[in-house]
Amino acid sequence: MSTSAPALPATAKGRATRERIVSAAARLMLVDGVARTTLDDVGAEARVGRSQLYHYFDDKARLVEAVIAHHAESVLGGDELVRLDDWEAWRAWRDAVVAGQEAQACVGGCPLGSLASELSDIDDRARRALGVTFDEWERRFRRGLEAMARRGALATGGAPGRLATTVLAALEGGLLLAQLRRSTAPLEAALDGVLELLGAPERP
Repeated sequence: MSTSAPALPATAKGRATRERIVSAAARLMLVDGVARTTLDDVGAEARVGRSQLYHYFDDKARLVEAVIAHHAESVLGGDELVRLDDWEAWRAWRDAVVAGQEAQACVGGCPLGSLASELSDIDDRARRALGVTFDEWERRFRRGLEAMARRGALATGGAPGRLATTVLAALEGGLLLAQLRRSTAPLEAALDGVLELLGAPERP
């Protein structure tokens, strides 16, 4: 993902400190929101002083960009999205998403979705950075669906690009309802419904 964030520190120690700051900020912003998370909060959580914090991030906007990149790597860096070109892979992705929500007791929802909801109308730079990530997420879905369409594996006649948007919308809606209801049932219904739309066979 391309942002205007500063280059990574040259030393391993510097990179570790920066990552500790970003991870702390990501945790706090997910729980408390961006607006309520102060740089002092982040420094205390990361166990660094204000001068050290400003050495890596000269303002909060830079830190928010780093948090977006952090969550993007978490979401897009997993193996589940590398190859979604057959039903086995889609089922594995669906199960991984549900298992991830079960592991966190449906608290927090989608970190990228939460940031998008909070920032899109008030921070255009953050909105654009999040848009890049969501576009790449959708692109991963589309590539797999295009491969399946070429083999005639999709039951629906819809265009892979439009279907990829449908998958992403179902995923985000399911994650939001799972967070609201503290249950994976809405997420499972959303993902199973979209896979049925695509033509996935029933589980054996």
